[in-house]
Amino acid sequence: MQTKFILPENEMPEAWYNIVADLPSPPAPVLNPGTKQPIGPDDLAPLFPMEIIGQEVSTERYIPIPEEVREAYRLYRPSPLYRAHRLERALDTPAHIYYKYEGVSPAGSHKPNTAIPQAYYNKAEGVKRISTETGAGQWGSAMAMACTFFDLELKVYMVKVSYYQKPYRRSMMELWGATVVPSPSPDTQAGRQVLSDDPDSPGSLGIAISEASEDAATRDDTKYSLGSVLNHVLLHQTIVGQETLKQMELAGEEADVVIGCVGGGSNYAGLAFPFLRRRLVEGAKTRFIAAEPEACPSLTRGEYRYDFGDTAETTPLMKMHTLGHTFMPPDIHAGGLRYHAMAPLICHLHDLGLIEARAYHQTAVFEAAVQFARTEGIIPAPESAHAVRSAIDEALAAKEAGTKKVIVFNLSGHGHFDMSAYDKYFAGELEDFAYPEAAVREAMKAVPVV
Repeated sequence: MQTKFILPENEMPEAWYNIVADLPSPPAPVLNPGTKQPIGPDDLAPLFPMEIIGQEVSTERYIPIPEEVREAYRLYRPSPLYRAHRLERALDTPAHIYYKYEGVSPAGSHKPNTAIPQAYYNKAEGVKRISTETGAGQWGSAMAMACTFFDLELKVYMVKVSYYQKPYRRSMMELWGATVVPSPSPDTQAGRQVLSDDPDSPGSLGIAISEASEDAATRDDTKYSLGSVLNHVLLHQTIVGQETLKQMELAGEEADVVIGCVGGGSNYAGLAFPFLRRRLVEGAKTRFIAAEPEACPSLTRGEYRYDFGDTAETTPLMKMHTLGHTFMPPDIHAGGLRYHAMAPLICHLHDLGLIEARAYHQTAVFEAAVQFARTEGIIPAPESAHAVRSAIDEALAAKEAGTKKVIVFNLSGHGHFDMSAYDKYFAGELEDFAYPEAAVREAMKAVPVV
């Protein structure tokens, strides 16, 4: 009864998979907010190195992974796939549950899969400094580690509520040499404007993106780095799903359901896209479920339309499921999922009916996380716990139906720095925020008409 499925280093994928090559219809173009016309490489050059811009618009099926990136990946890749035998027994389910565990990376999550190549490509182009944002701190930690690998300076704008909820994430970033400030901050025009309007603003990923992108656009030595949403970020994460497909072959099983949490969409895309290729190209019948918070349910409740990726309206317009770029999510502990929209590629797949979406309250999510920790031993990050919740629900549905089902989900990070959230759960102090319908209606008024 095998529990771990491990690939040797020489079986680590040598290329990232680009799902754009296999889509039944192309995704909507990214638009210039002034002209409403598709943007070109020159529009992105102030923010990203040219190699990243090329990957963002590429239609090639596979993009080779540079050896310098693969050398850094070897610190933690290939990551293990686990069969959750103990959880299955606790649920008394005929379902087989597998989880790909990305918490084995030095930064504790899947985020280094894109942080390392982004740092590498910036270094190769002669960039000296990077600015970025982070929610719960997983992305900021990964980028800080990657920047120290490639000798780059890093400024991180960390969403204020998470800056104070998760001080040890901030400590990790500083240990790896980054400068970290709570967002909104007085360091940028975007931050100063928010603070002028609301001095007690808890911040949001949209605000932090505005600050980080402004930082990069106003300095000649700086480029901007993003940990989710954009095509090149999702591309880099597909090493996760490619490894998982090989490991499922070792297990001798085919996935019936593939699950992940979604905030911006990167960890879910990383697992799901290689499996989706089998559905698109080979006719596989696999289902795909994206799990998000009820307090910020962009896929389940958002409108599918063009919107800005940030609060200050400095980014291009992308067609996404959005709650409105000025929407301020409630202060849930899954800080990495507090984003007003979703990756355009994820949204396109959802619009095509290839991906399902489900929203969960945070008490139900933490209930599942505790059950998982007490059976499998790993303490999930609050973000990943949404995938745990969905996987448990699928396993219980299989039990009720009396049918075997093979469930694969991405456990994208550990919760070692989230214990204050677990303390609140055990104290009965976690709030189940209702869907903020009035706030979303108000935010949608600011969404441009395209």
